Amino acid sequence: MPPFMRTLLQIPMARLSRRVVLWVFVSVLLIEAIILIPSLHNRKKELLTQVQDVTAAKIMVIMQNCAANSSDRKLLDHLTMLSQHNYVIGGALYRPDGGLVGVFGKPPELTFPELPADRPTGRLDDGGAYYDVAWTSIRWHPGYTVIVRHDASPVNKELVAFALRIAGLVLIISVFVTIGAMLALYPIVIAPILRLRKDLISAGDAVQHDLEAPKFQTAHESRRDELGEVIAAFIRTFKQISNAINQRKHAEASLQESFSQVASYSKALDRELNQGREMQTNFLPQFLPKKPGWEFASFFRPARQVSGDFYDIFELSEGNMGLVIADVCGKGVGAALFMALFRSLIRIFSGQTSLEGVELPGKTEMVECIASENCDADYHRALEAVRLTNKYIVQNHGDLSMFATIFFGVLDTASGRLSYINAGHDSPLVIGPQGVKQKLEPSGPIVGALPEAIYLPRHIVIDSGDILLAFTDGVADSRSPGDELFGHQRLHQMFDGTFHTAGDLVKNIQQELATFIGQSPQEDDITLLAVHRKK
Repeated sequence: MPPFMRTLLQIPMARLSRRVVLWVFVSVLLIEAIILIPSLHNRKKELLTQVQDVTAAKIMVIMQNCAANSSDRKLLDHLTMLSQHNYVIGGALYRPDGGLVGVFGKPPELTFPELPADRPTGRLDDGGAYYDVAWTSIRWHPGYTVIVRHDASPVNKELVAFALRIAGLVLIISVFVTIGAMLALYPIVIAPILRLRKDLISAGDAVQHDLEAPKFQTAHESRRDELGEVIAAFIRTFKQISNAINQRKHAEASLQESFSQVASYSKALDRELNQGREMQTNFLPQFLPKKPGWEFASFFRPARQVSGDFYDIFELSEGNMGLVIADVCGKGVGAALFMALFRSLIRIFSGQTSLEGVELPGKTEMVECIASENCDADYHRALEAVRLTNKYIVQNHGDLSMFATIFFGVLDTASGRLSYINAGHDSPLVIGPQGVKQKLEPSGPIVGALPEAIYLPRHIVIDSGDILLAFTDGVADSRSPGDELFGHQRLHQMFDGTFHTAGDLVKNIQQELATFIGQSPQEDDITLLAVHRKK
């Protein structure tokens, strides 16, 4: 098929082309209709004038052949000769005084009283089927009036034929104008729009499937009209989108690389933290000691992977037991490192009263206590570990502002006597059958803050059936989903004498805390240490 024919077949398929061409076609028809209406009116007037002129000429010929002194009846008889005319189907003759002489054929509806003077008058009656024309003051017979009725159907037929000719001509013109508009519209508007549509589809596919930028058919079109501006805007917008996508890809690649690095760092950190947790767990007693007449129980749950809380139970000389529970300030790795340091220092110093590089005063409150009759030198040499630890931390790590609250007690398992120092720690409780019997209040400041801090030892006796409960502030500071503190009062209300073992007491506190906290995040480390003197 020739390209021209293919172009013609493509034109009607374009919806925009059909709409534009339809409007062109309708517009041409409206214009021609506006022209046709006055043309029909003029043509009708022209045809009626011709009929009137022909009839007037025949009347003139007939009256010339009639004598001037002819009677009215004679005149009427001569006028009947008009019936031989194809258009004339009747008529009427009136005297000068308006009296009717007579009629012939089909009488006209136009009457004498309706006539103006001295000029022919025509009127269409019965829906345009008849045309009545009147002549007054007929030549050679002045004063007489002749009214002739004509058959107007030939005139109407001629008008219909005229209208059909004009309509056919209008239709032909409209068709040619429409085809011309279509042929002109396709290369100027339709074809560029179709190419732009293909380019839009190609651009969408390239963006959706992450393909390279396609070669656009409209990229080389140079137009200085609105459609050219649209094409230029499309090309510019696609370039902007492509640049934005490329930038996004680079950003995503960089972000993915960062994510990979963060994931690697996170895995490495998790491994290190897990190793740190394992190491910290190894710092805690793996097995609680078993002493005749005594029971030990503990619970430890860090808020993070590593913790600043710790507890310790170890043997001292002469069968005594060292009891430690401590809370290092802060959380995380730093607190965990200092937790290990504090634990090691307490263990080391609890067996000696001097350290190379640390000068001890010759006479202290501790020495004075040892010299008194209520003090046992072995106990206080062990308790001196708290002062030595404070001295070491302040001297070597004071710029880090790391400190700890520590409860350190030396238990004589034979007598139940407990000598202790409470360095700013939450007061441990001595619980008997009736509830809390005694609170072991602080006897000195926190460890690691003041270089010349004084720590005074104190003494109690744990009676048979009593339980010593030590804990960190994570117990009282636990919060419910409604942001309510667990508090010391709630803890004290739990001790109603129904707990017969240290293990039962620790387990009950653990369950009560779990119920109270619910789904709330744990904000601080929780540590419990219970010592029960059996009956």
